[in-house]
Amino acid sequence: MGRLFGTDGARGVAITELTCETAMQIGRAAAIVLAKKTKHKPKIIIGKDTRISSDILESALVAGICSIGADAVILGVVPTPAVAYLVEKYEADAGVMISASHNSVEFNGIKLFDGTGYKLSDEVEEEIEALILDNPEKITLASGCDVGRISYAKDAAWDYIRHIIKTIDGDLSGIKVAIDCANGSASVTAERIFKGLGANVMLIHAEPDGTNINEKCGSTYLAAISEFVRSNKCHLGVAFDGDADRCLAVDENGEVIDGDKLIAIFAKHMRDTGKLNRNTAVVTVMTNLGFTNFAKANGINMLTTKVGDRYILEQMLLNDYSLGGEQSGHIIFREFAKTGDGQLTAVQLMNILKLSDTSMSSLAGIMERYPQVMINVKIASKWKENWKNVDEIEQIIDLYQKKLGSTGRILVRESGTEPLVRVMVEGKRFDLINDIAVKIADKIKECCPAD
Repeated sequence: MGRLFGTDGARGVAITELTCETAMQIGRAAAIVLAKKTKHKPKIIIGKDTRISSDILESALVAGICSIGADAVILGVVPTPAVAYLVEKYEADAGVMISASHNSVEFNGIKLFDGTGYKLSDEVEEEIEALILDNPEKITLASGCDVGRISYAKDAAWDYIRHIIKTIDGDLSGIKVAIDCANGSASVTAERIFKGLGANVMLIHAEPDGTNINEKCGSTYLAAISEFVRSNKCHLGVAFDGDADRCLAVDENGEVIDGDKLIAIFAKHMRDTGKLNRNTAVVTVMTNLGFTNFAKANGINMLTTKVGDRYILEQMLLNDYSLGGEQSGHIIFREFAKTGDGQLTAVQLMNILKLSDTSMSSLAGIMERYPQVMINVKIASKWKENWKNVDEIEQIIDLYQKKLGSTGRILVRESGTEPLVRVMVEGKRFDLINDIAVKIADKIKECCPAD
């Protein structure tokens, strides 16, 4: 059975790969699986980002949900973490977010949340997949008065905004911040959140037209926010991705503060204020070596997981940890959220900045980041998972890891959301790690050519 779900839901080129028919079937199967333990008529909430295909997929999902007798509540354009928060607040049985996150406009995706607001486990996703791909005959359609109803939650964005504002005790007055909304979901919430907290807010890329989401803006393109911060003498800048579940920042000089540095800032502050449970931060295999050094120097424990905020959250729940996140800017504050939340991250960062009475660059200086080179290599679908078994690729990775020794590391992994193999090399000397990354990437291209 082929998989519909990657590390962050179902994703593909909208309409041609992630088709309307697939969306409808996901709506049907998800409603059946996620609501099967209920004794009432199931209710599922649906949010979306600003890309042009989101309305189309929303219609297909809603049709699927209602066609098996569940009710659909449409939230409109909201961030992904808003769905995770509102599914429990609205006492829904499940939540759906239509978004391809940081990907370009031609992609879209479907993320599913259970009735408590958590992303689905692999086991539940596999159950949904089996129903769609192996046993579609088990999907029973409703008829007559048994079909579901469609309603609209007109206050969804405001309910989420009020939740984020309440996560700090004070305000953000005196802070001048530039905010890059990536022409995505944050465009409908960011201004109200940060102005509501008293910050001096300057918005960019907050005019979505359906086609410009993530286009040379947002957390995947920090050049724009860096230049804007320098030109407008802001205290800092923050940038979100298309569905606002991640946040990266720049200091007053326009220098990038990635997710690893953000986690370092939060971990130290939370340790100092007694809020870092078990004195531990949960991170991933992509986390920079500089964070490892920071953690050792500050007596903070570091637990490492696979890439993906779902795996971070699993460990946080298992061991009652309060902070976790990724280099990409997915940061989870378990006191306030059940998934990565870009705007929550930005609020917490600015709150620390105000309390510290120092500059953003000084705060970020607590961690020295090692040079890191990342190369994405496109592969043909037939090489998915199989590239790992190519002897020549294994040999070149082993060769260069021995050359780096303890001064660096190599991580080669397959993307969970795109047809790519990601080659990451890290170490003290940029020229050396760049040369190694190029040679490994070239070997993968040679052995596993793209279509």
